[in-house]
Amino acid sequence: MQKPVLTIFYQFNPWRSSIGGIQTIIRSFLKYAPDSFEVRFVGTSDDPDEIPFTWREMDYAGRAIQFMPILTLQDDNHRKRIPITARYTSALLRTCLESDFMHFHRLEPTIASKRWRGEKTLFVHNDLKQLASQLKAPALYLALERYLIHQFDQILSCHTGSLELYRELYPSLSDRVAYINNSFDDGVFQPAGDRRTHRQLLAQKLNLPEETQFILFAGRLQPQKDPLLLVQSIAALSHPNAHLLIAGDGELAPEVRAEIARLGIRGTMLGAQTQAEMLTLYQAANVFVLSSQFEGLPVAVLEALGCGTPIVTTDCGDTPKLLSLSSGIVCPDRSPKTISHALDRVLFNSDDYPVEACLRAAQPYAARAIVSQVYQEMLSRWKTRSHPRVPLLRSYT
Repeated sequence: MQKPVLTIFYQFNPWRSSIGGIQTIIRSFLKYAPDSFEVRFVGTSDDPDEIPFTWREMDYAGRAIQFMPILTLQDDNHRKRIPITARYTSALLRTCLESDFMHFHRLEPTIASKRWRGEKTLFVHNDLKQLASQLKAPALYLALERYLIHQFDQILSCHTGSLELYRELYPSLSDRVAYINNSFDDGVFQPAGDRRTHRQLLAQKLNLPEETQFILFAGRLQPQKDPLLLVQSIAALSHPNAHLLIAGDGELAPEVRAEIARLGIRGTMLGAQTQAEMLTLYQAANVFVLSSQFEGLPVAVLEALGCGTPIVTTDCGDTPKLLSLSSGIVCPDRSPKTISHALDRVLFNSDDYPVEACLRAAQPYAARAIVSQVYQEMLSRWKTRSHPRVPLLRSYT
């Protein structure tokens, strides 16, 4: 029986360590793809001898997929002189990879797909208003967006503000824009049976005192995440046993390391971590912290909550909307004093932030249910292609 084909496009290698929520979402779409679909992924390779633009069958988490690398990339956790997105887009322009369904997670590569046939979906992962303020040439990006945006049959945003912005900017596309819950792999990220033991084992591994209380940050070390603010906040803590763990890498890593040394805080930079390593960190952490200037809905927040770990976050993105008083704290301003005070509250009052409350906050964002619903909707549309066009969208929550 013929199967519909879904092709997913993004500039990374799913079998290698790569920091970012987009990568995590894509991995869930690969892992939980139903057998009723043929799934293809167009990405990158770290092997310079690998032949590009060649499909090969690969196993991902027990699921057979078709994989095509279109460029060689040794490390996608640091920005390059020539942006990775530009290199990926340039490579994509050399071929035609149209299929029944196509998923894109960045706008720029869709320069190549504008004339391709098939249903195209753009996933929006960030606060677009805040992102535009960080661009060097926002007018140029907006012009590019206007040129490309009408090719999409669906635009799915995990950030309510971005959803509203697209409907305002492109009213003719409003029926194609919908909200989708960001998701975490609930088959992996679950609470530890004995958090205290996990914490002690991690302290032992890092040669730290048994009573150490861990504050965890995970993500790219880049201006959006503002890791320097985080380090300054740790310096203002009152808790005597607090220790910062930074899981991630990026262009600000040298500055973060220097700031830790300058302030003399207790902290460990772990670098990029595998999924299994992140699970251990989430399960052992006393609190997960987010110091970002802007966000969509960070997957790391969902993973932490899924492991029963409470959140301290700046007031950005959609994270504040999912937290309850017993699953985390939203800081009213982005000052080191405010963030440190919130962290102290969680560390000194851990019983006020029970595992059960964190799990309740995370439950609506379980990947298996959300991804399954997206695939079911695609399959239904594929089966009715011979009928008049039906509405494509619903909210995936």
